[in-house]
Amino acid sequence: MATRQSLFTRVARATLTKKVARVAPVVAVAFGLGLGAAACSDDFTPVAVGDLTLDVEPERVVSMSATATEMLFAIGAGDKVVAVDNFSNFPAEVDSLPKIDAYEPNVEAISELEPDLVIISYDPGNLVEQLNALSIPVFAAYAVMNLDGVYEQMEQLGALTGQSDAAAEAVATMRTEVKTIIDGVTVQDPPLAYFYELDPTLYSVTSNTFIGSVMSQLGLVSIADGVQEGNDYPQLSAEVIVEKDPDIIFLADVKCCAQSAATVATREGWGSLGAVKNGNIVELDDDIASRWGPRLVELLAQVAAAIAKVSAGS
Repeated sequence: MATRQSLFTRVARATLTKKVARVAPVVAVAFGLGLGAAACSDDFTPVAVGDLTLDVEPERVVSMSATATEMLFAIGAGDKVVAVDNFSNFPAEVDSLPKIDAYEPNVEAISELEPDLVIISYDPGNLVEQLNALSIPVFAAYAVMNLDGVYEQMEQLGALTGQSDAAAEAVATMRTEVKTIIDGVTVQDPPLAYFYELDPTLYSVTSNTFIGSVMSQLGLVSIADGVQEGNDYPQLSAEVIVEKDPDIIFLADVKCCAQSAATVATREGWGSLGAVKNGNIVELDDDIASRWGPRLVELLAQVAAAIAKVSAGS
């Protein structure tokens, strides 16, 4: 039977094997194409972010990215969101919104929503090309590589939706919270090692990934570093994990794949791991762990608590 994989794993692996198309967005023609005329607020100035320029403030946003959805609501643009992808499940306000399949999006269904802005995090097939053909503006909020990228993307979405001030405030708050967490961590020498499990087939992340960069700021090093040259999402063997004996195990496959500290402890040979014997297995929220949005603060706090527990027991 095929092993169920987390969303993070599926997207990461797809990214490694398929070059994501770059976006060449086109500003929507408000009249004559049935897209609706977005109401332009008196204080909205035409804004350019990357290749995209918006002359009017969007009022009907379709978010095809769960991360972007969370960002939009965090910066006060949630009332503009008219539909989301089927992985967007936070905040609760999105429950009542129409859902678009993230992997096989129906362009006609998106068009019928009369969006004046569509936000994506990757391009499944030729979605961008089809939306551009309908003169629907598309903004590509691709996965970022570090915390600065998170802040920049939130500010970009703020600029595009007329919420620049609110976005700046949300970013400032997030920066402060993140700094407080990082500053409160006692970094050990040598650094603590961790295994970050994306799915039960033991795919992991190196320090070169976004989540790896976050862990590095907390003084942690991934046991996946250097295992497969050129592959930042390597599949580890149980033998390698046992040999490297990580101080902490982080499970990012709790919801998707029913993994837990208990299931890990029953794996053959894993009982000898220090993280298992000392109870240093951390069950993460899959959604938060696979997104680079505002709730990243919660992930950092959970990781910092795990570090403190290990440090207290050493």
